[in-house]
Amino acid sequence: MTRRRRLLPLAAAWLATRALMLWLLAHDSLPLLGGRVAREVWRLYHHWYVVLSHGAFPAHDRLWQYPPGAGPVLLAPGLLPWLTYLQAFVVLTLASDAVVTVALARAGLRPGRSLRGAVLWVGALPLLLRLPLARYDVQVTALAVVSLLALSRSTRVCGAFAALAALVKVWPLLLLVGVAKGRATRSVWTWAAVTGGAVLIPLVVSFNNSLAFLRQQGGRGVQIESLGGTVLGLATHAGWPGKVRYQYGAMEFTGPHVSAVAHACLALTAVSFGLLLLWRFRARRWTEATPYDAALTALLLFVVTSRVISPQYMIWLLGLAAVCLTSRHTTQRPVAVLVVVATAVSTAVFPTLYPDVIASTWTGCALMLVRNGLLVTAAGLSFVRLWRSGRPAHLSSDSDSGTWTSCLTVSSPRSRSSSSATTTPHM
Repeated sequence: MTRRRRLLPLAAAWLATRALMLWLLAHDSLPLLGGRVAREVWRLYHHWYVVLSHGAFPAHDRLWQYPPGAGPVLLAPGLLPWLTYLQAFVVLTLASDAVVTVALARAGLRPGRSLRGAVLWVGALPLLLRLPLARYDVQVTALAVVSLLALSRSTRVCGAFAALAALVKVWPLLLLVGVAKGRATRSVWTWAAVTGGAVLIPLVVSFNNSLAFLRQQGGRGVQIESLGGTVLGLATHAGWPGKVRYQYGAMEFTGPHVSAVAHACLALTAVSFGLLLLWRFRARRWTEATPYDAALTALLLFVVTSRVISPQYMIWLLGLAAVCLTSRHTTQRPVAVLVVVATAVSTAVFPTLYPDVIASTWTGCALMLVRNGLLVTAAGLSFVRLWRSGRPAHLSSDSDSGTWTSCLTVSSPRSRSSSSATTTPHM
């Protein structure tokens, strides 16, 4: 009965907020909402659905930039033929949203865990208004959340779901950066490789042009919402002659020095990868929250250094922040707050005031400075707290309470503990 009392408010909040999101999507054309977001589903996704239905990936479409696993996701609405493509897509997106909520709630009800993660997901996702229902990022986030939450019980399931998520969008490979060293890492990566191969090979055999997305990714420029785009937007006020053009499915800057900014972003991504490897090499302490915290840190670093930061990227960050909050040992609580605030600002960026962002007006530049400033701050804080948490217990104080703590060190593949502050199990 106590469990039911704890979950009823959460379920009621999910129903109320998702009903509001559905209402907003149904009234997508209202001028106050700042532009239609459902167009991408009933026009672009449906077009890809038709092409995929004929056994091929859209090889010559510059907007197609996704791994082969995205194909089944876009074909899935066809399983509900009594609905329109848009209706079926939204139903499946809501189902994925419900999976995330249930997974977070179940994890939060375990001994030593917290329901804060489920509360964050339920309450923060509607900050993006109806956008999450019109993109398939909720689906890939669901796979990612299940992968991370499964780690404490089965490294095999964790690796399998991480591979499935990475085949839809590549970023979920970052989920595995924080898995405890040794047997757990070997098991996770082995099952990720086995599952990835088992799914990828049939897709390559069944569909033509399965790897065509690689050509489109290489040609991408600097999107106006990225950190590099913020720099270029401000440069227009100093006389830089660049322009904004729609290409590769996004509004991107063109003009002098854009390629230099793009290369700088790639260099920063490489530096971020090096920092993560350095943390993993130097880390001496793992808790049950370390894999969650490391995944959020890695995603934040790669998002802020990316040439593209689309508003739906916030869905990924909310999902991983929610996973972190399921553990009472997470170091990422203040980072999760910053992610939520950045999500709210993202709604002002797109679609509400997107014309200002495109035109690089002072209003648009200010919005991008605030949103990207929050993300950069979150990424820096996230990495610092992750780094400190990896130091030996006698050298590190608890980042949340300020008191000295101790934590079991991963000493052998068979080490396990059922206490609330345990090492990540090796399976």
